[in-house]
Amino acid sequence: MNDTEHVSTRLDKRSIFLRRLVVRALIGGGRGHIGSSLSLIELIRVIYDDFLKFDPKNPFLEERDRFILSKGHGCLALYAVLADKGFFDKTELDKFCHNDGILGGHPERGKVPGVEATTGALGHGLSLGIGISLALKIRKSDYKTIVITGDGEINEGSIWEAAMCAGNHHLKNLAVLIDYNKIQSYGFTKEVADLEPLVDKWRAFGFGVSEINGHDTEEIKNCLNSLPLEPNKPSAIICHTIKGKGFKFAENKPEWHHKSSFKDHEIEQMLTELEKQEKDL
Repeated sequence: MNDTEHVSTRLDKRSIFLRRLVVRALIGGGRGHIGSSLSLIELIRVIYDDFLKFDPKNPFLEERDRFILSKGHGCLALYAVLADKGFFDKTELDKFCHNDGILGGHPERGKVPGVEATTGALGHGLSLGIGISLALKIRKSDYKTIVITGDGEINEGSIWEAAMCAGNHHLKNLAVLIDYNKIQSYGFTKEVADLEPLVDKWRAFGFGVSEINGHDTEEIKNCLNSLPLEPNKPSAIICHTIKGKGFKFAENKPEWHHKSSFKDHEIEQMLTELEKQEKDL
């Protein structure tokens, strides 16, 4: 699996619903990293629906798994899931990027209930996750740490320093998911800084590695439930995704990485596409 032709999974009702919440935030804020969020939704959905141990009424409960969205600009997907899980009221989506709201263009710990770490300065989330995983290991805790990085993000040298540390400490309670949509802020990763052979890179740093379709919820679930992928090793899951997934006019187009404004017809087009997909189920 090495290109987006193999990941065009049909959206189900829940994935369409979560995209509606993302559009709601886009309408509220009038801007956002839309393409960057749409490739993430199935990953975050399965993490919270089927894997993570958490309590929305007590986000910092000690007996919890930890999730860090290192790719902080993809926060609309995280906000949609957190709102749906009851960490905060869905009306906060209407105030996305408003001065009187809690939801900013990047997630902030202490401001947004359920956000484990403030992220957005790319390249740091994996290091934070390693610190958490080491602490849990020292405490002999069974709780896990999940980190999602972007594919453009792993151009950062800090990611590979962190990976070397994770492998050295045999952090079997740590998994990093790479949102491999193959487009970063201004172009295709192959043209900006080719990441291949990506599987071999992570294996060389001491990780167990798997490749999955990042929009196939059953495949994601089965992979997460198989962690660690190899005994006494951290896990790297390379998730083949489509940037802008769910909106044909935005899929695989770098110009939909972020929009600083939306025209009325673009919002209408998004809602129309979701409605059509729901009727086709």
